[in-house]
Amino acid sequence: MIEISSKDTLYMYNVYHITKAFFPNREIRQIVDERQGPLIELKLEEDPCFLVSAEELGQFLDRQEYKRQVTKRVYDYLCSLTGRSLAWGMLTGVRPTKLAMQKIEEGRNKKETAVFLQDTYGVSREKAELSFEIASREKELLGDLDYGTGWSLYIGIPFCPSICSYCSFGSSSVHIWKDRLDEYVGALCKEISAIAGMAKGKRLTTIYIGGGTPTTLKAGQLERLLELLGELFSFEHLIEFTVEAGRPDSITEEKLKVLACYPVTRISINPQTMQQKTLDTVGRMHSADDVKRVFYMARKMGFQNINMDLIAGLPGEDAADMRDTLRQIEELEPDSLTVHALAIKRAARMAREGHKMDLHTEIEKMISDSCQAAFRMGLKPYYLYRQKNIAGNFENVGYAKVDKAGIYNILIMEERQTILAAGAGASTKIVFPEKIELENGKKSSLVRIENVKDIGEYISRIDEMIERKGEWLWR
Repeated sequence: MIEISSKDTLYMYNVYHITKAFFPNREIRQIVDERQGPLIELKLEEDPCFLVSAEELGQFLDRQEYKRQVTKRVYDYLCSLTGRSLAWGMLTGVRPTKLAMQKIEEGRNKKETAVFLQDTYGVSREKAELSFEIASREKELLGDLDYGTGWSLYIGIPFCPSICSYCSFGSSSVHIWKDRLDEYVGALCKEISAIAGMAKGKRLTTIYIGGGTPTTLKAGQLERLLELLGELFSFEHLIEFTVEAGRPDSITEEKLKVLACYPVTRISINPQTMQQKTLDTVGRMHSADDVKRVFYMARKMGFQNINMDLIAGLPGEDAADMRDTLRQIEELEPDSLTVHALAIKRAARMAREGHKMDLHTEIEKMISDSCQAAFRMGLKPYYLYRQKNIAGNFENVGYAKVDKAGIYNILIMEERQTILAAGAGASTKIVFPEKIELENGKKSSLVRIENVKDIGEYISRIDEMIERKGEWLWR
């Protein structure tokens, strides 16, 4: 048991996640007590308490600098205690490339940006340089994008053929909902129609149909959805239309033919691993051979921008398994590859069942081998994000051929363009040109509007989901 007590919740988030990264399998207890003396008190069973007091930080720091200094002292202590450091140092946020982007916009070069990230946050040189490379590519890819009247559309299909043991997304087994799929599609179409009215006169930049697994819908249901999009929206300014087909066991020739009849420019076929033992362990109902069969089927039908997702750190896998998976992926030659470091959240079955994993010994090799494999395939890193409880405190990286990067993926990370989202659990992000005052009195240029996650609630409360957006949109 590790106990973290804090005088202020301001410090707890970062300190907890830094400590969890060093001790992923230890139970951590959090206590907030305004009456205690130190800002942070860290108690490990086998070691003396470690304290951070306000006196040692000085009196002239603002709250955010206090937060950074507290986190740095805890991070330095844990490095000294364990004899190792973390690849991303003391950074705990999901978008570390934003710091690199800020430095680029200040006119800093690669060396200056890397030194800043290393000295200020303890980021390794390799990750600091990766941040600069990705931020530079993001800036190039988004350079001519219309932020004023441009917007993107996300459509969520919260169903999967089965639920993987590591998954914590709000997806449900399609078999449970098979008798209500038409109801869901009907509610979804109603929300999309309302969005079309709200966005009239604006330029649609990208469409992303994700999930879940969109191809759990029947071919006719997919066609109903895509036909509606064609009726409601002009594709004149559309630069990308992605359908995350996802699970090979949900993809059929009939469904691919439906997608091919519409201006879909990019699809995903996601194996996560090519090791059959692992697919069976985590509950995916397809084989490695199914992945290859579906991939070649899509190529034969003319899809020229196919992404594939892999996960580093799945249970029972080591670096040799990952290398074999990468070898098989290289033979397929996808146009982009997204490599995720496993993140197990409390809602995932794997976490509830109490699986203990060594999240450090092999992950670094897997991440490094993935980077080298992407380089051999002619793919360059173009976006990066991190998650809570991510294995080894690493990251998720998207690699792509020069002209095949997923623009929507960058937009969702950079938060510079409004993204209107439809579907159960979908999250709308409305971006304003200037900060506005929110209901809680704070000011922000970004407003998030969440749809309910429960599928039945979404269907029955669809009018409420629509009304929520109308209150904020295009102020």
